[in-house]
Amino acid sequence: MFAKLPLTALRTFESAARLGSFKAAADELAVTPAAVSHQVKTLEQTVGVLLFERTGQGVRLTDIGQQLQHKVHGALRELLGSVHALAPIQDSQQLTLSTTAAFASLWLIPRLGDFHRRYPDIHVRVETDNHVVDLQRDGAIHLALRAVIHPDPGLYQVELLDEFMGVYSQPGWEIAEQGPLELISVPWQSQTPLVVDWPTWCARAGHQDWPGRARLRQYDDEHYALQAAIAGHGLVLASSVLVADSVARGLLQAYRAEVRLNAATYCAVCVPGHERRTPVREFIAWLQEQALSMPRH
Repeated sequence: MFAKLPLTALRTFESAARLGSFKAAADELAVTPAAVSHQVKTLEQTVGVLLFERTGQGVRLTDIGQQLQHKVHGALRELLGSVHALAPIQDSQQLTLSTTAAFASLWLIPRLGDFHRRYPDIHVRVETDNHVVDLQRDGAIHLALRAVIHPDPGLYQVELLDEFMGVYSQPGWEIAEQGPLELISVPWQSQTPLVVDWPTWCARAGHQDWPGRARLRQYDDEHYALQAAIAGHGLVLASSVLVADSVARGLLQAYRAEVRLNAATYCAVCVPGHERRTPVREFIAWLQEQALSMPRH
């Protein structure tokens, strides 16, 4: 039944789609970028559509590619969970954490090398999922990094970073006083009364005319939205936490920095008692140190 299923190509595609780079996928899979490109082309030939758009700055998913990425990621995650369920007791020096793909790629992974250098004996596995993992039921996940509005009283929680939503653009981006305006957004879902969207920001900034003349470019992941803004495709309404490194590197700059929408607090959470495990304790302490070193803007 599954003899012709291109498992290697699917795994390679998922890595490249999640990390947003063939080179990063090659590093994760311990192969060459050319091998990643070959596997992606094989998958594209199998399904008969382009999954990535090749640009001068790299690659980005097509609409169909985004749809397939969500399905493949979910299927591989379920398969991995099934394998883990059959595995023997885990190494006491292993740490498996869950977070969103955007937080992993834009904040955590660029800093993770520092943790590896300090604690070479602790093996960190990062799993990404935009859905909240039930830590009480999924014993394979030791720690989760989440944007939290209301704390879960059943979990141990450490606050790391306060988040607000602001508007950012490519440096030198000029705002058109009349005519179409390119606005980039990501759906922000919450079970609270907080409203985080372009109309709310525009009303607070006194730009009531913007929604009426906007060309809205919508992405389902913050990573893609920021890449679009960096490429000069418009203004992006984004998390101050996720955009921080792009601002520090001069890739983006704040527009009307004084206009902010309240959002969440990024926290490290785990099942009570797990915080006493050495890998979890050391990782939380390292996260706190990294959070304190973030510039406040």
